Amino acid sequence: MKRRFQGLHQADQSAVCSIPDGVFLVRVHRSRYHWHAQKPFYSLRFFVMEPAEHCDIDFTCRLYCSPRALWKLNWFLRDFGYDADLLGHDEVEDRNVVGLTGVVKISHTVLNGTRLLNLDAFAPSSQWGDLHTATTPPSGRPEAA
Repeated sequence: MKRRFQGLHQADQSAVCSIPDGVFLVRVHRSRYHWHAQKPFYSLRFFVMEPAEHCDIDFTCRLYCSPRALWKLNWFLRDFGYDADLLGHDEVEDRNVVGLTGVVKISHTVLNGTRLLNLDAFAPSSQWGDLHTATTPPSGRPEAA
């Protein structure tokens, strides 16, 4: 069976990953757990709320749940305001993750020819003003890291 996709030859990998490295105020749009024997993970879809020039861009990334990576999942849930009682009982409810807001610092890495998005840091949404002004020089352009 042959299928035709208009514009396929013009498609570019850069169009898929249009968000630059930096600090963003985001909202969780989707959370889905994926079981894997060695590296279980959450697939998280975020919508960018700030800065305005990147508003309404969405991106998806993984947050691993293996024993060695639980510290990062805990950091994410705490800073994004996840229910402290559920977190205290070691429980994550997917529907309670959707809608949470917070600040993420992201970067990109190329591994074996594949461009990957990294979640480097998290902060509560209440710190957005401080973090945004700290990473934006007076010229209005973000600093190079």
